Amino acid sequence: MRDIFIERNKNILRIAVKEEEKLMECYIEDDMGEAMPGEIYKGIVKNVVPAIKCAFIDIGGSKNAYLYLDRKIKKGQEVMVEVIKEEIGYKGAKVSEAVTIPGRLVVLHTYDNEVNFSKKISDKDFKEKVINHIEKPQEVGVTVRTKAEEASIEDIQKEIDELHKKFIQIKRTFEYTLNPKRISSENSIFYRILRDITNTNTHKIYVDTKEDYNFIKNYLEDIITVEVILHQEDRTLFDYYGIEKEILALRGHRINLPCGGYIIIEKTEAMYTIDVNTGKNVHGRNMEKTIYETNLEAATEAARQIRLRNLSGIIVIDFIDLKDKSLQANIVNKLKECFDTDSNKTVIYPFTELGLVQIARRRRGKNISEFIEEECPKCHGFGVRLRLDYISLLISNEIIKFENENSIDNILIEINDKYKEEIQNDILSFIMKINGLNKNIYIKYISGSGYFKVEPLLFQNQLDALNEYKVTL
Repeated sequence: MRDIFIERNKNILRIAVKEEEKLMECYIEDDMGEAMPGEIYKGIVKNVVPAIKCAFIDIGGSKNAYLYLDRKIKKGQEVMVEVIKEEIGYKGAKVSEAVTIPGRLVVLHTYDNEVNFSKKISDKDFKEKVINHIEKPQEVGVTVRTKAEEASIEDIQKEIDELHKKFIQIKRTFEYTLNPKRISSENSIFYRILRDITNTNTHKIYVDTKEDYNFIKNYLEDIITVEVILHQEDRTLFDYYGIEKEILALRGHRINLPCGGYIIIEKTEAMYTIDVNTGKNVHGRNMEKTIYETNLEAATEAARQIRLRNLSGIIVIDFIDLKDKSLQANIVNKLKECFDTDSNKTVIYPFTELGLVQIARRRRGKNISEFIEEECPKCHGFGVRLRLDYISLLISNEIIKFENENSIDNILIEINDKYKEEIQNDILSFIMKINGLNKNIYIKYISGSGYFKVEPLLFQNQLDALNEYKVTL
């Protein structure tokens, strides 16, 4: 069974998906004004560069988006575009004039006006039935999704009509909006999770805002029966259900396998690499079988880690050398099976002569490390550290735990001295973020690999010994 956890914290939306109580996917989206994949914008062409067949589009953000040209457009022209990739570094968002309006059963799109079908749909009778019985709006195309095979023609038609109404409203907003701006965000991760991941296998959905609770109840009312639970504890949703610890564990490069082997995940400038090792799994009499079993477990865990960390681009898995071609094929099939429900387009290639498997996975959103880590200013770009904002959230959760267990007025925070300058420059903001305004906070900066530790101070001799570290506002 599948459980979905949806947490909102200021400008951050986080969604975790567990299957059989095991964390399988985690999505993070920040509302910092950046264009996100799936959003639709009214844009104005600022510059056209024929040499690279590219136009730069003002969509209302700090950076111009870029559009690869497949037709002639001119400077100053108004265009409706959909974000394909979010901005990265100095590069603006990638956009396309092929706008899509996705639903659970079908997707309306503007790149043609035909009826298309998901590649996973092979039933010819079903295809003919849909083509002969649905009424498609003339100005858009329709792609029938896999889920539609389980629906009636009436339900498919109903969704087409509803999506067409949304498309008409988006067009109207585009026409009557004067300046570049976002005109639709229903392709954001929140809607995508409800639309694509929530199904009859979903057991419970946990949310921490009344608005999300009411919206999800109404959205799913006529679709499926799912228990929606409103989290009302003081501790954050992810902390309360242990998801925060699992996210922190994703910073590790080594992941142990049940068989005793392990995988190592590394990032380079060009790609991600995953190395498979037998580790302690060397006691079997049949070494070929031992290697195969290790590789099979590694394939399952590698796929889970790729989806969980939202890794994208080129990913290379270096499996333990396996000569049997049929066993190699089984490994590739296992990988394909594990990515079967992945909403990101993923292509898996056969084993190379060197025993490597290459995976190409479309980038959609940022990976987990981009949200919880940042370059360390003291390492001159060669190291990373946890973001102070993220540490503040973790410290806040610890303080709330103490508050719930017993009324604690004095709190000691030991934190890596790498953060000293940033904290001291705006100590009030830090104390507010950790919900410490009504507490006596003591901060001690320490060196070493640890990031922070939070302890209650219960005795007067502790307070006297740590008096020099007490924060005064």
